[in-house]
Amino acid sequence: MKVAFATLGCRVNVYESEAMAEKFIREGYEVVDFSEVAQVYVINTCTVTNMGDKKSRQTIGRARRLNPEGIIAVVGCYSQMAPDEVSAIDGVDVVLGTRNKGDVVYYVNKARDEEKIQVHVEGVLKNNKFEELIIEDYQDKTRAFLKIQDGCNRFCTYCTIPYARGSVCSKDPRRVIEEIKRLSEHGFKEVILSGIHTASYGLDLDGKITLVDLLEDIEKVDGIERVRIGSIEPAFFTAEVVEKLKKMKKLCPQFHLSLQSGCNSILKRMNRQYSAEEYKKIVNVLRDNIKDVSITTDVIVGFPGETEENFIETYKFLEGIKLTKTHIFKYSPRKGTKAADMPKQLDGKIKEKRSKELIQLNEKNEKDFIKKYIGKNMSVLLEQKVNADDGSLEGYTRNYIKVKVKKTKADMRGKIINCNIKEAYAEYAVGSYIE
Repeated sequence: MKVAFATLGCRVNVYESEAMAEKFIREGYEVVDFSEVAQVYVINTCTVTNMGDKKSRQTIGRARRLNPEGIIAVVGCYSQMAPDEVSAIDGVDVVLGTRNKGDVVYYVNKARDEEKIQVHVEGVLKNNKFEELIIEDYQDKTRAFLKIQDGCNRFCTYCTIPYARGSVCSKDPRRVIEEIKRLSEHGFKEVILSGIHTASYGLDLDGKITLVDLLEDIEKVDGIERVRIGSIEPAFFTAEVVEKLKKMKKLCPQFHLSLQSGCNSILKRMNRQYSAEEYKKIVNVLRDNIKDVSITTDVIVGFPGETEENFIETYKFLEGIKLTKTHIFKYSPRKGTKAADMPKQLDGKIKEKRSKELIQLNEKNEKDFIKKYIGKNMSVLLEQKVNADDGSLEGYTRNYIKVKVKKTKADMRGKIINCNIKEAYAEYAVGSYIE
């Protein structure tokens, strides 16, 4: 029996798909590429935007065309938010939400044996227990995602995630360390700690452990050389926290700080818990205390009521603060959120225009950041081949610059090497291997 996975959305979904795949393997399934004919297709969905829902539906259709007789299991955020809509799609056999993905093999087999659709989605997520999805037989040997947290308590006015993922719940810190040690034993050099609202790690645990405490414990694990944190709230970086972080040798100097807007009136309407001035202050504190720090972010354009003046304010803020990389999203109204019912919803053409302007600014800022390292030696964790003919590889520096490395002496994937940066482009650098 063959099973294929399609994963949409965030890094948490990536981790969960890998864990689900392992469950199928233990049951005797062979995991194949989604483009192949398989007996089972698992689609791990995203619902952050309308486009996420659309892509999920398109992927379901693609699976049905590949094998009209195959079992299609749709899991994740889209299923959680719209189980009736998903179950009504032609060809869907299994519908699971966000906190029972571990049962996917059971329900796939049940759907096949009973020849009827299986829909098991809890309407309102009251279960605050962290779902243990463990990966034991790791395939990759470079970077590994590790889900340490789920859920969110923030309720930003544009976001469905608290409804799709429920309230904050955290992985037991002892289990986190166990899994980190297992990753080290499998040859991994880098771990990315992932979650829906990573800064909230530990809020639900009795032991009063925080994300910083967890990072300090991970520092003691031999073998792992790099640790990254997924997307994190700016308010996490208090003076006390930064003082502890800068002493950590394994923590990579790269942080994804959600911004969403550089205009205070829009931030307030979004229910974000900071001002543009507070965000800038935190960025400066990080730059002053952590060498070579890289800061990336997300920005939403076209939020309801965003005037041209509001947009210009955001543009100038980003122009002045010069973050490493900005991911631009056009506002997408989501049913059930406060923003969807706000007046002055913007036309798609306005969103497109503003998006293009910020994308151009981002390309300049990203290239300017990379250019600072031309001529410098950087450590690069090599991940994959770029060109099979000349043996060139690509990987990432500690501050997350993608580097294409000219021919090395051998296939050094999974190794951390020294590299001299020679050229800078909008999204990557070119370097040469230093023996």
